[in-house]
Amino acid sequence: MRPFHLALTGDFLNEQGTSAYGDIGLGLLHSWPFLNYRFLTEQSPRPNDAAYWERFYSLEVTPEQIADIDGLIVCRPWVKRNTFARGAERLVVIGRSGAGYDKIDVQACTDNDVALFNAPLALNHSTASSALLFMLTLAKRLPEQERATRRGRWDLQATVMGSEIQGRTAGIIGLGHSGRELVRLLAPFAMRVLAYSPHADLAEANALGVRLAALDEVLRESDVVSLHCRLTEQTRRLIGAAQFALMKPSAFFINVARGELVDQPALVAALRERRIAGAGLDVFAVEPLPANDPLLPLDNVIVTPHWSCSTTDVWQATGRAMANGMLRAARGQVPADVVNREVLEQPGFQAKLARFAQN
Repeated sequence: MRPFHLALTGDFLNEQGTSAYGDIGLGLLHSWPFLNYRFLTEQSPRPNDAAYWERFYSLEVTPEQIADIDGLIVCRPWVKRNTFARGAERLVVIGRSGAGYDKIDVQACTDNDVALFNAPLALNHSTASSALLFMLTLAKRLPEQERATRRGRWDLQATVMGSEIQGRTAGIIGLGHSGRELVRLLAPFAMRVLAYSPHADLAEANALGVRLAALDEVLRESDVVSLHCRLTEQTRRLIGAAQFALMKPSAFFINVARGELVDQPALVAALRERRIAGAGLDVFAVEPLPANDPLLPLDNVIVTPHWSCSTTDVWQATGRAMANGMLRAARGQVPADVVNREVLEQPGFQAKLARFAQN
């Protein structure tokens, strides 16, 4: 048997050096003697290091950290081209513990004969249900009602009256996995659903009861707009001042995808000037969101720390996906859900993977 050395980025750990998120699938690895794992503890939080939480979204995997490993599971850190500055003679696979991989240089992985796989289905429901949560919370004006109740201001009932989403128009930008799951969750609300999704299949959209439309039309006609598209160079700042100007003053805007999809100053202006009714945001252009960010004083925005989609169920599902992918690689097999599938035909990758075929 050939040992397979696996590393996990240190941000999976808490200050005590144990898993911060409970079951992340490591139990599946314990019965395989040829596979061993460790954490990149130099990326882990330390007791009383408050500054860690200001920099943990900017952590990077270094060339030294991949020098002696065969597999890597990544939570938040960047994997940039510089990560491969000394090559990747041993590294054969990287698992992204989640669906998004915009912090990983996919082409650099391919150029260095490294396969990247993710867990594309694990967050579908949690992402969609978070979007629905924001929709209902904003429409029902839950934050205002909660504040009024805590202040003993029952006399404000009439001023904090909410509305229903039933029968209204929902606009979904990105009809991928989570977008389609949101359509399913919205079915009991009898909403009209429009979607902007250039690569969507027309027949599939029709079967879901979704009408595909241009972005401007979706923004103009929707009572609530929810972002579900991937971050690419083409979608970066897809929604800016011109797009917010198209929305109804009564409309809500929701982003559970990526903060960089939005021109955040333009969103702040639209909210501050009440050109849209409100927003629910789980992601931001800069993360962590600075304590002095102009979004935070606004009373018509709900913010969560890029975490509303992260539940114990999701961590278990992504953990199992990562563990199973690494087990396949450790036995010389291609993991499921490889992102850069062209690497599978490259002799360099094939040779690295073949080293473990006898395990």
